[in-house]
Amino acid sequence: MPNQGFSILEQRKNAIHKTGEAPCTLSCDTKSLAGSVSQRACVFCGSRVVLYPIADALHLVHGPIGCAAYTWDIRGALSSGPELHRLSFSTDLKEKDVIFGGEKKLEAALLHLIEKYAPKAAFVYSTCIIGIIGDDVEAVCRKVEAKTGIPVRPVHSEGFKGTKKDGYKAACTALFSLFDQKALPASRPLSINILGEFNIGGEAWIIKDYYRRMGIDVVSVMTGDSRVEEIMKAPEAKLNVVQCSGSMTGLARDMEKAFGIPFIRVSYFGIEDVAKALYDVASFFEERDLMERTKDLVREEIRAILPEIQRYKTDLQGKKAALYVGGAFKAFSLIRALDALGMEVVMAGTQTGAGDEYEELARICKPGTLIVDDANPLELSACVVEKGADLFIGGVKERPIAFKLGLGFCDHNHERKIPLAGFEGMVNFAREVHATVTSPVFRFFDRKARI
Repeated sequence: MPNQGFSILEQRKNAIHKTGEAPCTLSCDTKSLAGSVSQRACVFCGSRVVLYPIADALHLVHGPIGCAAYTWDIRGALSSGPELHRLSFSTDLKEKDVIFGGEKKLEAALLHLIEKYAPKAAFVYSTCIIGIIGDDVEAVCRKVEAKTGIPVRPVHSEGFKGTKKDGYKAACTALFSLFDQKALPASRPLSINILGEFNIGGEAWIIKDYYRRMGIDVVSVMTGDSRVEEIMKAPEAKLNVVQCSGSMTGLARDMEKAFGIPFIRVSYFGIEDVAKALYDVASFFEERDLMERTKDLVREEIRAILPEIQRYKTDLQGKKAALYVGGAFKAFSLIRALDALGMEVVMAGTQTGAGDEYEELARICKPGTLIVDDANPLELSACVVEKGADLFIGGVKERPIAFKLGLGFCDHNHERKIPLAGFEGMVNFAREVHATVTSPVFRFFDRKARI
């Protein structure tokens, strides 16, 4: 247990574990402790980050302007065509709307925006205040859909009603409602859907190119650089490949139940995991030529990047890293990728990990590694200082913690602008880690004096 001159809240003690001391039985998958200043995002934010990259859809936040401002252009999700998703629309509810209701304002906003921008579908996000005043968002969506002829979907994402995971569920419910129920399930040979890939820095394009070279037809990507029409055709795929397990596994299960489409979980980060993902897809289709093409692709890509990776590894050998990410599946991949660079992970935490995932995390980490769930800034600061980390990997809310401690930081969240997926993404990651860890500026900081 970290001890840097402050007391950890009693109710948080079971959310921090040191590997090698006892079985990992973290208290997790619960609502954040009031007053602990959790790093988690709200339900609304969880739904927004999943649906936001659908580039030809209208995204309307029903609530005060602050919610829309907070999530404006929240992902570095690129589009090869329309960029309607990058505009942030809000009904901008005021005190009068809270008292008398905002349904008329919502309807007027939808009709105006649909007429002006001609989207292929519209999503309406409910925020905290909507859950309190009781606007019938579903009724308004049905009314506007009947008038305009495009799908208008409510997203029940009132921020206070759960965790970021509940936002994922709300988003997946909205996505499922878009599917063409008359489509012939699993009708396209050698075809897949990619779930939980959001095209950060163009990552979906890299992954789709791998599958193109393998001879695999990608029906839809949910939701990076996606189009409404592609999503509607998703039931036609033979296999669902789930990249971000926390956000999309529920949707994959629903599709398996409704359409009989099986799914596998993969990761496209790190040499080992990317290769395994491509091999797993090839194995599913049981075609010899497909597997041979996949082996050639992996061999060619690894041969191209290995010399540069080895150069960075020489300088990074023995350096220590701390990581705090959204889900455990990403943490698994990061640990393996850092190991490939010769680095040791001394702290690993997530916002939304489950019990079995933390058990696996403890298993693949070395003894003495700190495992944390739903941490707050004070806990994270104490952990990275106690373990002597040379690098902190996280998202936008962890960056200030690292910089205040004089610690190198690598952004692995959705705000970044460079791709880290695929084989070329591993080179980008190694290059950024190397430049950060070897930067001379961090020699001038006394980290323990700053906590």
